[in-house]
Amino acid sequence: MKLKVNVLMLFACLLLLPVLTAAQENPDTVLAEVAKIDNSTWSVTVSCTNSEDIVGLTVPFKMSAGMNKIVADSAVYTGGRVMHFNYRGFRADTAIQCVTLGMVANLGPSDNKLTPGTGRLVTVFVSSLEDKPIENLTVDTTTTEPTNSLLLFAHKSYADGMVDATTTEKAAKRSLVPAWVVRKAE
Repeated sequence: MKLKVNVLMLFACLLLLPVLTAAQENPDTVLAEVAKIDNSTWSVTVSCTNSEDIVGLTVPFKMSAGMNKIVADSAVYTGGRVMHFNYRGFRADTAIQCVTLGMVANLGPSDNKLTPGTGRLVTVFVSSLEDKPIENLTVDTTTTEPTNSLLLFAHKSYADGMVDATTTEKAAKRSLVPAWVVRKAE
């Protein structure tokens, strides 16, 4: 009896394997890589893996260095995958130890987009406000006012197959929530 159950379970897993691998083929992912530069300065490099054309991104994250107050004092988009976007925003909120990054491909008659691929978007530099060394910096995604959450917005062609859909339904389909991954640089 036990052998039959094991064989049945193995068979079920084999049948589900193609479905599971197809679902995880190209997940949209935003990666935050945290690295120590010196005792009072760290960097957070934000990268993205996307499998469709993206025309907008919002990446809010909170930071913590224990009891040490910190500030995200600059963001460098130069050399990143969204360098050609019309708007590349950076808003640091020292009071709540958060950063909101916003990227918009087109604000006028242009056809910018983030093509499918993987790579760095921006590097954010974080410093100690209290002239104390930062022992450890942690980051995590959050929601910042007014309702900025981790989101990728796909190009309009992503929802073109929705012939009978309303504009609201098409916009909802284009709103993609990526996976959030944080790792320490080695």
